[in-house]
Amino acid sequence: MTPLLLVCRDPLSPRRTDPHFAAEARAAGERGLRVARIDHDALLAGDAAGAVAGVPRDAGAAWYRGWMIPAGRYAELAEALAGRGVTLLTPPASYRRAHELPGWYGTFAPVTPRSVWFPAEAGRAPDRERLAAGAALLGGGGPVVVKDYVKSRKHEWDEACYVPDRADTDRLAAVVGRFAELQGEFLAGGVVLRSFERFTAAGEARVWWLDGRPVLTTAHPDTPDRLPAPALDAVAPCVADLDCRFVTTDLALREDGVWRVVEVGDGQVSGLPRDVDPGPLLAALARG
Repeated sequence: MTPLLLVCRDPLSPRRTDPHFAAEARAAGERGLRVARIDHDALLAGDAAGAVAGVPRDAGAAWYRGWMIPAGRYAELAEALAGRGVTLLTPPASYRRAHELPGWYGTFAPVTPRSVWFPAEAGRAPDRERLAAGAALLGGGGPVVVKDYVKSRKHEWDEACYVPDRADTDRLAAVVGRFAELQGEFLAGGVVLRSFERFTAAGEARVWWLDGRPVLTTAHPDTPDRLPAPALDAVAPCVADLDCRFVTTDLALREDGVWRVVEVGDGQVSGLPRDVDPGPLLAALARG
């Protein structure tokens, strides 16, 4: 039996697929995948049972392709689906490992910027002393980038993302504080400081991996007109060691000619550029 593909329903028209994922749902059906919809809003609100009420019972194994889900809510989704006889092919522990930086960083440390992190409550920044100590662990001086376990606010670069000198504790605390304020209740896990590395203007490549094999390379959705061709020889062993079935890696070419991993993600919640044919990805997922 081919897997079930779970997509997000349209919040304005519950019997239809969210328009953002409609092309993927069509491509899935054309390749033999069964398709069902979940209520993403209900899931985020804590009603996992209601979120999966439209999923057929005893449908077997399933992939999810939809909007990001906090790791805790994903575990609730998995439990609610299990109660209906549906098993996510990415279990909660694997989802968290690929989705949150502390889960994947140790495996990818040789190929990604040096990082430290601090668990934090939503909307609250670590204190100055902890930030200064963490910045010191990165070694030396130089810039850092601020993010949470999942996302940055790179579109508010100077205000809530970039610190020109990690030794400037006042500026570091101000940027981290603003980042935590803007993230509010959506702060994922905690605050991360990552050493800033300079990349070329070639853009980022998003590589889609299934069972340790690259099945598709696309541009990053933020720069869909730029698609570099990354070298994967240093990255592939890290993907294998992570031991998560469906993941993405965003790669950029550093100015010294070395390919670096900018981000790792769970493939179920990674975005495809709008002009990319989803068919090859869905064909790979159809094999289970």
